Amino acid sequence: MGPVWKKPSQLISAYVWIITGAFLAALSIRMFLYPNLLIDGGIVGVALIFGRLFGDQWISLFLLIFNLPFIYLAYRFIRRTFVIQMFIAVMLFAGFLVLLENAPPYFGDSLEIIALGGAILGIGAGLIIRNGGCLDGTEIMGIIINRQKGFTVGQVVLVANLFVFGAYGAIFWDWHIAVKSFLTYLVAFKMMDMVIVGLDELKSVMIISNVPDKIAEAVMNNLGLGLTVLYGKGGYSGDKREVQFVIVERLDLADLKEVILNEDPGAFITVQNLHEVVYGKTVTKKIRRKKGQNANRVTH
Repeated sequence: MGPVWKKPSQLISAYVWIITGAFLAALSIRMFLYPNLLIDGGIVGVALIFGRLFGDQWISLFLLIFNLPFIYLAYRFIRRTFVIQMFIAVMLFAGFLVLLENAPPYFGDSLEIIALGGAILGIGAGLIIRNGGCLDGTEIMGIIINRQKGFTVGQVVLVANLFVFGAYGAIFWDWHIAVKSFLTYLVAFKMMDMVIVGLDELKSVMIISNVPDKIAEAVMNNLGLGLTVLYGKGGYSGDKREVQFVIVERLDLADLKEVILNEDPGAFITVQNLHEVVYGKTVTKKIRRKKGQNANRVTH
């Protein structure tokens, strides 16, 4: 696959957000995590462990050194455009860690530190990932292992982070900071996911029914949702069937299921998570349409 070139305006916007994300992530480390002996997961966490062992002035250097092998792996096995943006993001993050070395630390209740530090770190990392960059080499390792061994990226990253937090607790003989660090990581991970995916949760619904026409009419007229008809065949019976495909927001999912089951109590329904819907040159964020509008345009 060849490189994907962005327009100058898109490139400028992406790097502005990457810079903002790197600043927020570094601010979280300097103000909340490191002064309170907490760490993040992955390579950032390893760099913070070495920083606590050898001096916090070396954190940025450790971050660069430990990420270099993964940048090379990304160059070999993923794509070169990603490597450029990852390298820039890591350099910016390391630079902000140096600039914010004397930032005033935040000392307070553990819950405040975990919530605030984790949220700011997650927002920063999420902005970087959403705009094509990356701070943590363990995600690169996860992608490569996923392609070769079949484990998911999330599984690889989780196992790697359990080793990082476990090593932190074992090295300093303090499992309280290891557990609090893990909780901070969970907050950051959830916030990062919200930034990348957005607050709107979309679901894709596939319906197999004996009365597809009634269901199509009810879904489009009662809920104002678009609906696409696919044609399939039963694997056992060989009967031809219509498979109906609908995209719906999470808050409307219960109404959709109710409408379907009212028309056909024996309908077969599957529901899957969606992160984004793209058609033409438009990114759809709102699927719900007012009654009376041409709802078919939503999914066609």
